[in-house]
Amino acid sequence: MLFPVGGILLALSGLTLAGTVIGLVVTTPLFVIFSPVLVPAAIVVALAVAGFLSSGAFGLTAVTSLAWIVNYLRGGRGAEDVRDLGSSMHEQMEHVKRRMAEAAGHVGQKTKDAGQGMQSKAAQEGGAGRN
Repeated sequence: MLFPVGGILLALSGLTLAGTVIGLVVTTPLFVIFSPVLVPAAIVVALAVAGFLSSGAFGLTAVTSLAWIVNYLRGGRGAEDVRDLGSSMHEQMEHVKRRMAEAAGHVGQKTKDAGQGMQSKAAQEGGAGRN
């Protein structure tokens, strides 16, 4: 069942590779001839797209900020949510700090136990070697 599917997919990948190579062979001379025009055009298009995207991002940020400020000044639910978010973030940070301290203590205890185990094993081997 899988063998025919694999064969078909392999044939399709071979056709895709052949088409890509043929397309590259045909278009390479065109790119070389028109490169003095294509490279600056590509740069201009890239800069224009970057400008539109950054303009949209800045506009969205500005509208969101203004909406938050208006909501805050009105004493709306958004300001309370932000205050609650700040206190919950503080609680979460305290929880993370406690968990990290517990983890560090746990790792320290495991390291201490491993060291004692190695010492006792070395003592046993040392005692067995003397006999």
